[in-house]
Amino acid sequence: MGVAKKQKPKKKVTKVQQVEKVEDVQLPAKRVSDEPIEKKVRWTNKERVLVFAARGIGHRDRHLMEDLKKLMPHHKKESKMERSKTLEIVNEMCEMKNCSKAVLFEGRKQMDLYMWLSNIPKGPCVKFLVQNVHTMAELKFSGNCLTGSRPLLSFDPLFNEKPHYSVMKELLTQVFGVPNHHPKSQPFFDHVYTFTILDNRIWFRNFQILSVDGALAEIGPRFCLNPVKIFSGSFTGDALWQNQNYISPSRYRREIVKGAKINRYTDKVHKKAYNEVHRPKETNELTPLDDIFTGDAAEKAEEIAKKVAEKKIVEEKVAAVIKKSPKKVKVKTVAEKKTAGKVIKKAKFKTMKTNKKVKKTAKKA
Repeated sequence: MGVAKKQKPKKKVTKVQQVEKVEDVQLPAKRVSDEPIEKKVRWTNKERVLVFAARGIGHRDRHLMEDLKKLMPHHKKESKMERSKTLEIVNEMCEMKNCSKAVLFEGRKQMDLYMWLSNIPKGPCVKFLVQNVHTMAELKFSGNCLTGSRPLLSFDPLFNEKPHYSVMKELLTQVFGVPNHHPKSQPFFDHVYTFTILDNRIWFRNFQILSVDGALAEIGPRFCLNPVKIFSGSFTGDALWQNQNYISPSRYRREIVKGAKINRYTDKVHKKAYNEVHRPKETNELTPLDDIFTGDAAEKAEEIAKKVAEKKIVEEKVAAVIKKSPKKVKVKTVAEKKTAGKVIKKAKFKTMKTNKKVKKTAKKA
């Protein structure tokens, strides 16, 4: 049997001792009556972001999602969402995970990637087309930052000029900004996120802060957000704003194919027009004997007989010269040149044959 331990009697604190403790606290020389009492530092901004994807995204898109998870210590994971489900279910998933923001990656045709940023549960919600994706592993930049460290957010001044850009700015700050005193975060800043507007798109870059002077080194990833629509609710509601310059990727690819076909037709038309303009007016005479049956037949016969006699005389002269010196042949007229070329070819062919016969006879001997 165990022996029960005797409990020590508690020391009673008198009112005089309590007053002495209060008097030991040094109060400031000047104090405003409305000044709130200082409390211990706590994690007050409890923003949690649910980062997940729907089925059908590519390998590069999946790596981009993993890179963003590494940069956001306040994120929460979730398995892939089935395509058959509607986007309104995302609100219920966020409530179950106790998240106030959602980042959903949605793939189309294994080629196009869309990103949804939403404020749960009332909205608004923004749909982006993600373009020019380059992951950290692909870029291999020299920049580096500690996991869980808080980022500085740098926005283009154009975000303050138009109302739809200001809505996007607020959503981006609440999603990518790490809450102060978060349990998984580091209490200092060592990298910067830059959001710049160019060509009606938002370009994202991540830089490491090397020194106080402002020296930076890029870390990655890189991507471009092309805004499509802003909805009043969370994945539901009316469209508050729509990008008039937006062209869907499938339509853009279809127009390229159509343009290629149109270019083929225009090239054919231009070729026909060019040939008609540059067509020669006088072509070469393909049949030199067309003039035989025009005019007097007797006179034509005499002209032809003269031409034939002249050709024979020229051939005889050239043959005589070639026999003497076949390499040195001087020809004056055009007709002599033509006939000399034919005769030279015949003479070379005959010499080749004779040389072959001589070689065969030498081998047999």
